Amino acid sequence: MSTNLSYILSLVWFVLWIVAIVDCVKSNNPNKVVWIIVIILLPFLGSILYFLVGRKNAVV
Repeated sequence: MSTNLSYILSLVWFVLWIVAIVDCVKSNNPNKVVWIIVIILLPFLGSILYFLVGRKNAVV
């Protein structure tokens, strides 16, 4: 049972990571390169930080 849960959580984390990278690349954020580096070097924390902080600072 716990193996299935860990597999599902790993898959959700991986999808969140990919979505964060794609969203950052497509955005007009002036700090795009910095955010991409943060997302890649800190995959879980960087993705969450990007969605909480980075998207708010993007120029619309």
